[in-house]
Amino acid sequence: MLDMHRMHIAGIDLNLAVVLHVLLEERSVSRGARRLGLSQSATSHALARLRALLHDPLFVRTSTGLVPTARAEAMASTLASALSAIEGSFFSAPVFDPATARRTFHVGTSDYAEHVFMPPLLTRLAKQAPNMDVWTRAATEGATTALAQGQLDLVIAPGTAGDRTEGLHTVALWEDHFVFVVRRGHPLTRGKLTVDRFAGARHAFIAPRGRPGGVVDEALAKRGRSRRIAFTTPNFLVAPQVVANTDLVITLASRVATVFAQALPLVLLPPPLELPGFRIAMFWHERRHADPAHQFLREEVTRAARELPASARTGR
Repeated sequence: MLDMHRMHIAGIDLNLAVVLHVLLEERSVSRGARRLGLSQSATSHALARLRALLHDPLFVRTSTGLVPTARAEAMASTLASALSAIEGSFFSAPVFDPATARRTFHVGTSDYAEHVFMPPLLTRLAKQAPNMDVWTRAATEGATTALAQGQLDLVIAPGTAGDRTEGLHTVALWEDHFVFVVRRGHPLTRGKLTVDRFAGARHAFIAPRGRPGGVVDEALAKRGRSRRIAFTTPNFLVAPQVVANTDLVITLASRVATVFAQALPLVLLPPPLELPGFRIAMFWHERRHADPAHQFLREEVTRAARELPASARTGR
């Protein structure tokens, strides 16, 4: 029944609803025509179509003007409310107040970005939008599809400002570089840190997807060297704890290494070989671009990124 009803509605010229609403208010074809911006003939023709559609005269002519029939009077209130709702849907901008709005945002990101960025972002949101929540999940290879389908609101991941593919918008947030991290008192903290000494150490490696290899191995391979990875874990929290209590070496982005060094007896060392830096960007889909709540979140993300401290300094 519902599908049949929708098919029936689909065959109706909804401009007739506007004509009926105006005639109910004006009780005059001539005044209604002027208000509608139509000729009197066109308005009369529209009324004739309404009468045929509804099988009711709708208005009866009297000495004082048009008088609605019982059917027309019964429709007046519902018709006015429906047209008002439609007009509001098309022409009224959604009202958004961060102080009172309730919303849960789903953000795809990595352990690295969560460690570095979520504390300042959540601090800002707690002040500006106390009823807004952020739920994170790993930004996998399917993150673009998740954005397009509305399963994710934002992705915070490595990227380049200005990238726009498959309906995505991109804004750069911050840059970072790699440092080597060892426990305090580690042999590599004494003497010159050479490529040979670094390559000869036992290394820890964080492999979220279980696949070793990366920028360090590529840089060593260019020099005809390799390293031994003695410990691999997918867990960002485990690796620094292990390094703090062993002679293992780990390569981390400087900003997250600084977070761990504040809680653990770790030392950040400058790399003895050239490693590329990287940029973290914010991605979102066109479907969320004009959403006022989403715009607010993006602004807060951008402000929180600007307030991040400078990249870590290395030392012994």
